[in-house]
Amino acid sequence: MKQKNNKFLTVLALFALMGATTGCVTSTYDDAQTPGMTDPFEEINRSVFKFNSFIDHNLINPAVDGYRTVVPSPARKGIDNALNNLQSPVHFTNQVLQGDIEGAGDVLFAAIVNTFVGFGGLIDVAEYEGYEHENEDFGQTLATWGVSHGPYVVIPFMGPSTVRDGSGYFIDSFADPLRWYSYNIEEKHIYYNKAGAAYANARNNLKDALKELEASSIDYYASVRSSYYQSREAQVKDKDSSDLASQDTVDFPEYDDF
Repeated sequence: MKQKNNKFLTVLALFALMGATTGCVTSTYDDAQTPGMTDPFEEINRSVFKFNSFIDHNLINPAVDGYRTVVPSPARKGIDNALNNLQSPVHFTNQVLQGDIEGAGDVLFAAIVNTFVGFGGLIDVAEYEGYEHENEDFGQTLATWGVSHGPYVVIPFMGPSTVRDGSGYFIDSFADPLRWYSYNIEEKHIYYNKAGAAYANARNNLKDALKELEASSIDYYASVRSSYYQSREAQVKDKDSSDLASQDTVDFPEYDDF
Protein backbone atom coordinates (compact mmCIF):
# COMPACT_ATOMS: atom_id res chain seq x y z
CA MET A 1 0.00 0.00 0.00
CA LYS A 2 2.81 2.42 0.83
CA GLN A 3 4.44 1.90 -2.57
CA LYS A 4 1.11 2.48 -4.32
CA ASN A 5 0.53 5.69 -2.37
CA ASN A 6 3.99 6.94 -3.31
CA LYS A 7 3.21 6.42 -7.00
CA PHE A 8 -0.02 8.37 -6.58
CA LEU A 9 1.77 11.26 -4.86
CA THR A 10 4.40 11.27 -7.60
CA VAL A 11 1.73 11.69 -10.27
CA LEU A 12 0.15 14.56 -8.34
CA ALA A 13 3.55 16.19 -7.94
CA LEU A 14 4.10 16.03 -11.70
CA PHE A 15 0.78 17.73 -12.33
CA ALA A 16 1.59 20.40 -9.74
CA LEU A 17 5.00 20.96 -11.35
CA MET A 18 3.36 21.41 -14.76
CA GLY A 19 1.05 24.03 -13.29
CA ALA A 20 3.88 25.82 -11.48
CA THR A 21 5.97 26.09 -14.64
CA THR A 22 3.16 27.43 -16.80
CA GLY A 23 4.21 31.03 -16.28
CA CYS A 24 7.70 30.23 -17.56
CA VAL A 25 6.46 28.78 -20.86
CA THR A 26 5.21 30.81 -23.79
CA SER A 27 1.98 29.46 -25.22
CA THR A 28 1.13 29.60 -28.91
CA TYR A 29 -2.48 28.91 -28.05
CA ASP A 30 -4.81 31.91 -28.00
CA ASP A 31 -8.46 30.99 -28.39
CA ALA A 32 -11.11 33.40 -27.10
CA GLN A 33 -13.56 30.50 -26.76
CA THR A 34 -11.45 28.85 -24.06
CA PRO A 35 -10.67 31.47 -21.39
CA GLY A 36 -8.78 30.15 -18.38
CA MET A 37 -7.18 27.30 -20.32
CA THR A 38 -3.77 27.52 -22.01
CA ASP A 39 -1.81 25.10 -24.14
CA PRO A 40 1.87 25.76 -23.36
CA PHE A 41 2.75 22.12 -24.05
CA GLU A 42 1.08 22.05 -27.48
CA GLU A 43 3.98 20.41 -29.29
CA ILE A 44 4.12 17.56 -26.79
CA ASN A 45 0.33 17.38 -26.63
CA ARG A 46 0.07 17.04 -30.39
CA SER A 47 2.56 14.17 -30.35
CA VAL A 48 0.58 12.36 -27.64
CA PHE A 49 -2.65 13.16 -29.51
CA LYS A 50 -1.21 11.62 -32.69
CA PHE A 51 -0.23 8.51 -30.71
CA ASN A 52 -3.71 8.29 -29.17
CA SER A 53 -5.33 8.66 -32.59
CA PHE A 54 -3.21 5.80 -33.93
CA ILE A 55 -4.22 3.61 -30.99
CA ASP A 56 -7.87 4.60 -31.42
CA HIS A 57 -7.99 3.74 -35.12
CA ASN A 58 -6.03 0.51 -34.86
CA LEU A 59 -6.97 -0.89 -31.46
CA ILE A 60 -9.68 0.93 -29.49
CA ASN A 61 -12.26 1.45 -32.25
CA PRO A 62 -12.03 -2.12 -33.61
CA ALA A 63 -12.40 -3.37 -30.02
CA VAL A 64 -15.47 -1.15 -29.56
CA ASP A 65 -16.94 -2.46 -32.82
CA GLY A 66 -16.42 -6.02 -31.56
CA TYR A 67 -17.99 -5.12 -28.21
CA ARG A 68 -21.05 -3.70 -29.96
CA THR A 69 -21.34 -6.83 -32.09
CA VAL A 70 -21.19 -9.20 -29.13
CA VAL A 71 -23.13 -7.14 -26.56
CA PRO A 72 -26.61 -5.93 -27.62
CA SER A 73 -27.64 -2.33 -27.00
CA PRO A 74 -29.93 -3.03 -23.98
CA ALA A 75 -27.12 -4.92 -22.27
CA ARG A 76 -24.65 -2.09 -22.99
CA LYS A 77 -27.12 0.35 -21.44
CA GLY A 78 -27.35 -1.86 -18.36
CA ILE A 79 -23.56 -1.96 -18.04
CA ASP A 80 -23.44 1.82 -18.37
CA ASN A 81 -26.07 2.17 -15.63
CA ALA A 82 -24.30 -0.28 -13.30
CA LEU A 83 -20.92 1.44 -13.70
CA ASN A 84 -22.50 4.81 -13.04
CA ASN A 85 -24.15 3.39 -9.92
CA LEU A 86 -20.79 2.11 -8.67
CA GLN A 87 -19.47 5.67 -8.89
CA SER A 88 -22.24 6.99 -6.64
CA PRO A 89 -20.00 7.33 -3.54
CA VAL A 90 -17.58 9.51 -5.52
CA HIS A 91 -20.40 11.58 -7.01
CA PHE A 92 -22.02 11.98 -3.59
CA THR A 93 -18.78 13.12 -1.96
CA ASN A 94 -18.13 15.71 -4.65
CA GLN A 95 -21.68 17.05 -4.40
CA VAL A 96 -21.15 17.54 -0.66
CA LEU A 97 -17.75 19.18 -1.21
CA GLN A 98 -19.39 21.56 -3.68
CA GLY A 99 -22.04 22.46 -1.14
CA ASP A 100 -24.85 21.03 -3.28
CA ILE A 101 -26.80 19.23 -0.56
CA GLU A 102 -29.86 18.76 -2.78
CA GLY A 103 -27.70 17.18 -5.46
CA ALA A 104 -26.05 14.93 -2.88
CA GLY A 105 -29.48 13.83 -1.70
CA ASP A 106 -30.50 13.00 -5.27
CA VAL A 107 -27.36 10.90 -5.76
CA LEU A 108 -27.97 9.04 -2.49
CA PHE A 109 -31.62 8.40 -3.35
CA ALA A 110 -30.77 7.19 -6.85
CA ALA A 111 -28.03 4.89 -5.55
CA ILE A 112 -30.32 3.25 -3.00
CA VAL A 113 -33.24 2.83 -5.39
CA ASN A 114 -31.15 1.59 -8.31
CA THR A 115 -29.15 -0.81 -6.14
CA PHE A 116 -32.11 -2.47 -4.43
CA VAL A 117 -34.85 -2.07 -7.04
CA GLY A 118 -32.82 -1.78 -10.23
CA PHE A 119 -30.93 -5.07 -9.82
CA GLY A 120 -27.68 -3.57 -8.60
CA GLY A 121 -27.97 -0.56 -10.85
CA LEU A 122 -28.50 -2.38 -14.16
CA ILE A 123 -31.83 -0.58 -14.48
CA ASP A 124 -31.87 3.15 -13.79
CA VAL A 125 -35.16 3.26 -11.88
CA ALA A 126 -34.39 6.73 -10.50
CA GLU A 127 -34.16 8.16 -14.02
CA TYR A 128 -37.66 6.93 -14.75
CA GLU A 129 -38.78 8.81 -11.64
CA GLY A 130 -37.33 12.06 -13.00
CA TYR A 131 -33.99 12.12 -11.17
CA GLU A 132 -31.39 13.38 -13.65
CA HIS A 133 -27.76 12.36 -13.24
CA GLU A 134 -25.26 14.98 -12.11
CA ASN A 135 -22.05 13.00 -12.13
CA GLU A 136 -19.64 15.22 -10.23
CA ASP A 137 -15.88 14.61 -10.20
CA PHE A 138 -13.17 16.32 -8.18
CA GLY A 139 -12.08 18.39 -11.17
CA GLN A 140 -15.53 19.98 -11.12
CA THR A 141 -15.25 20.41 -7.35
CA LEU A 142 -11.97 22.27 -7.79
CA ALA A 143 -13.67 24.47 -10.39
CA THR A 144 -16.42 25.42 -7.94
CA TRP A 145 -13.68 26.34 -5.47
CA GLY A 146 -12.28 28.80 -7.98
CA VAL A 147 -9.45 26.71 -9.44
CA SER A 148 -8.95 27.47 -13.14
CA HIS A 149 -8.36 24.85 -15.83
CA GLY A 150 -4.62 25.34 -15.90
CA PRO A 151 -2.57 24.04 -18.82
CA TYR A 152 -4.24 21.76 -21.33
CA VAL A 153 -2.72 18.28 -21.42
CA VAL A 154 -3.32 15.18 -23.53
CA ILE A 155 -2.95 12.01 -21.47
CA PRO A 156 -1.81 8.83 -23.25
CA PHE A 157 -4.69 6.40 -23.89
CA MET A 158 -7.15 8.71 -22.12
CA GLY A 159 -7.16 11.89 -24.17
CA PRO A 160 -7.88 15.56 -23.42
CA SER A 161 -7.60 16.99 -19.93
CA THR A 162 -6.15 19.87 -17.96
CA VAL A 163 -3.89 19.98 -14.93
CA ARG A 164 -6.98 20.62 -12.78
CA ASP A 165 -9.11 17.85 -14.24
CA GLY A 166 -6.27 15.35 -14.46
CA SER A 167 -5.40 15.92 -10.81
CA GLY A 168 -9.08 15.54 -9.92
CA TYR A 169 -9.24 12.24 -11.76
CA PHE A 170 -6.34 10.76 -9.80
CA ILE A 171 -7.81 11.98 -6.51
CA ASP A 172 -11.22 10.46 -7.33
CA SER A 173 -9.55 7.17 -8.30
CA PHE A 174 -7.50 7.12 -5.11
CA ALA A 175 -10.53 7.90 -2.93
CA ASP A 176 -12.90 5.41 -4.59
CA PRO A 177 -14.33 3.20 -1.79
CA LEU A 178 -14.25 0.17 -4.11
CA ARG A 179 -10.52 0.66 -4.53
CA TRP A 180 -9.95 0.77 -0.78
CA TYR A 181 -12.18 -2.27 -0.23
CA SER A 182 -10.52 -4.39 -2.92
CA TYR A 183 -7.06 -3.44 -1.67
CA ASN A 184 -7.95 -4.16 1.96
CA ILE A 185 -9.18 -7.67 1.14
CA GLU A 186 -6.18 -8.16 -1.18
CA GLU A 187 -8.42 -8.60 -4.22
CA LYS A 188 -7.08 -5.72 -6.29
CA HIS A 189 -8.42 -7.26 -9.48
CA ILE A 190 -11.95 -6.22 -8.44
CA TYR A 191 -11.07 -2.55 -8.73
CA TYR A 192 -8.97 -2.97 -11.86
CA ASN A 193 -11.72 -4.97 -13.59
CA LYS A 194 -14.17 -2.20 -12.78
CA ALA A 195 -11.72 0.45 -14.03
CA GLY A 196 -11.18 -1.49 -17.26
CA ALA A 197 -14.92 -1.87 -17.81
CA ALA A 198 -15.43 1.85 -17.16
CA TYR A 199 -12.74 2.73 -19.69
CA ALA A 200 -14.26 0.46 -22.34
CA ASN A 201 -17.72 1.87 -21.64
CA ALA A 202 -16.51 5.48 -21.90
CA ARG A 203 -14.75 4.78 -25.19
CA ASN A 204 -17.89 3.14 -26.53
CA ASN A 205 -19.90 6.24 -25.64
CA LEU A 206 -17.33 8.55 -27.27
CA LYS A 207 -16.56 6.66 -30.48
CA ASP A 208 -19.31 7.95 -32.79
CA ALA A 209 -19.06 11.59 -31.68
CA LEU A 210 -15.28 11.64 -32.06
CA LYS A 211 -15.51 10.03 -35.50
CA GLU A 212 -17.96 12.72 -36.63
CA LEU A 213 -15.81 15.49 -35.14
CA GLU A 214 -12.69 14.17 -36.89
CA ALA A 215 -14.47 13.97 -40.24
CA SER A 216 -15.70 17.57 -40.00
CA SER A 217 -12.49 19.14 -38.62
CA ILE A 218 -9.72 20.93 -40.46
CA ASP A 219 -7.54 20.64 -37.34
CA TYR A 220 -8.80 17.64 -35.37
CA TYR A 221 -6.49 18.39 -32.42
CA ALA A 222 -7.78 21.96 -32.05
CA SER A 223 -11.39 20.80 -32.43
CA VAL A 224 -11.03 18.23 -29.66
CA ARG A 225 -9.33 20.80 -27.41
CA SER A 226 -12.12 23.35 -27.90
CA SER A 227 -14.82 20.69 -27.59
CA TYR A 228 -13.30 19.40 -24.37
CA TYR A 229 -13.33 22.88 -22.88
CA GLN A 230 -16.99 23.43 -23.83
CA SER A 231 -17.98 20.06 -22.41
CA ARG A 232 -16.20 20.62 -19.10
CA GLU A 233 -17.62 24.13 -18.72
CA ALA A 234 -21.11 22.70 -19.23
CA GLN A 235 -20.50 19.97 -16.63
CA VAL A 236 -19.23 22.47 -14.05
CA LYS A 237 -22.28 24.69 -14.61
CA ASP A 238 -24.69 21.71 -14.74
CA LYS A 239 -25.76 22.62 -18.26
CA ASP A 240 -25.92 20.91 -21.62
CA SER A 241 -22.80 21.60 -23.69
CA SER A 242 -24.97 23.02 -26.48
CA ASP A 243 -26.02 25.82 -24.11
CA LEU A 244 -22.44 27.13 -24.02
CA ALA A 245 -21.43 26.94 -27.69
CA SER A 246 -22.97 27.47 -31.09
CA GLN A 247 -20.77 24.76 -32.63
CA ASP A 248 -21.20 21.03 -32.20
CA THR A 249 -19.30 19.68 -29.25
CA VAL A 250 -18.42 16.21 -28.03
CA ASP A 251 -19.95 15.51 -24.66
CA PHE A 252 -16.81 14.17 -22.98
CA PRO A 253 -17.51 12.02 -19.92
CA GLU A 254 -16.49 13.13 -16.47
CA TYR A 255 -13.01 11.85 -15.84
CA ASP A 256 -14.09 9.62 -12.99
CA ASP A 257 -16.12 7.69 -15.57
CA PHE A 258 -12.86 6.26 -16.94
